[in-house]
Amino acid sequence: MRAAQRTAIAAIGLTIVLASSLAAQQPVERRVLVRAGRLIDVASDAAKTDQAILITGDRITRVGPYAELAASAGNAEAIDLSRYTVMPGLIDAHTHVFLDGTPYADQVLKQSIPYRTIQAVTAAKKALDYGFTTVRDLETEGAMYADVDVKTAIDRGVIPGPRMLVATRALAPTGMYPLTGYSWEIEVPAGAQLVDGADNLRRAVREQVKYGADWIKLYADRDSYVGDDGRLHSWPNWTEEELEAIVDETKRLGRRVSAHATGWEGIDAALRAGVHSIEHGDGLTPDLMDRMIKQRVYWCPTIYVGARPLSGRPPIRATMAEFKRRAMGEAVRRGMADFVAFGTDAGGFAWTENPAQEFAYLVRYGMTPAQAIRTATTNAARLLGREADLGTVAAGKLADLVAVEGDPLTDPGAFTRARWVMRSGVVQTR
Repeated sequence: MRAAQRTAIAAIGLTIVLASSLAAQQPVERRVLVRAGRLIDVASDAAKTDQAILITGDRITRVGPYAELAASAGNAEAIDLSRYTVMPGLIDAHTHVFLDGTPYADQVLKQSIPYRTIQAVTAAKKALDYGFTTVRDLETEGAMYADVDVKTAIDRGVIPGPRMLVATRALAPTGMYPLTGYSWEIEVPAGAQLVDGADNLRRAVREQVKYGADWIKLYADRDSYVGDDGRLHSWPNWTEEELEAIVDETKRLGRRVSAHATGWEGIDAALRAGVHSIEHGDGLTPDLMDRMIKQRVYWCPTIYVGARPLSGRPPIRATMAEFKRRAMGEAVRRGMADFVAFGTDAGGFAWTENPAQEFAYLVRYGMTPAQAIRTATTNAARLLGREADLGTVAAGKLADLVAVEGDPLTDPGAFTRARWVMRSGVVQTR
């Protein structure tokens, strides 16, 4: 045999040995078989009994009857949830981990951003414990871009928490967002980024995206009031040119726009500008609902934050809560249920209060339990543009699961009894 041939054969042999050695060193993806006593099938609004979910790494690979999957699961790690109802990990599309339910001025004026970030870390962990594996956190309320840091720390496994989409600072015009009413001799911080003029707003959108914003949030209106026509009205914050500049620049950069809007004028202006979601929407009317359905704009009603018992509220707050109750009933009647995304405004109330209490209000105001479940699963996933990964328990989806005590299809209170949570295939200890 020629020397060249011997050298080539030796090289091939060495390559095979090295490849085998590298293959042996590659970590084997963890396989888990979860047994569910009942599994919520969001697509069919039904529950299947004694089901199993086979997970490889961070993805679901198979779903089916437990007996069938157990026979072929091999040495997969077994998790027995046969006493519980299992469903997709929940999505809260309107949270504030940098708020804690205490007076707003105290937080903005008396708490440093590092202190508030520590609080945000604990809030994120609570959200996960409550069963929310994904949240859209709609601005830091004066804590600048610290939400990006919390999101990054979660993604890197430094701290536990839900998957986060963040809106950083939010946008409002000068004088239209707290803190206001202080002496003109004192430069008081504001909870949002105050910007005026179309060109400046384009620059602000670019800055927020540069520093990590997944969403851009704007404040479309302020100071809601009841008009002579019986509708809930408001004062719009922006000129048409300004609103269009925010939305156009945001879309150009591949992001989406969320609009805080409570009264008719604010919602109307936001819809004309082309936003992707309306937050709160207390003053929604049938004409606005029809436009939202046509434009495929989602509504995050945030009912609990306004309806929960609380002393010392201005009378207009109770009035707005009643408008929202009626709006929800009308939205369901008009076929808008698939465009309602679960959002709680958690942080507007203390994180010691379980945001899943929102489900009971959705049902009380006109939704079926199955429709309420979809708001926090398939609907919210579509709003976030993550329907390929989230929202259902199906092969190929991320392994985000929550197990609750009871039957959420008959008892909305079951949502507040999360007993086990998995995010991206990793069990989150409670």
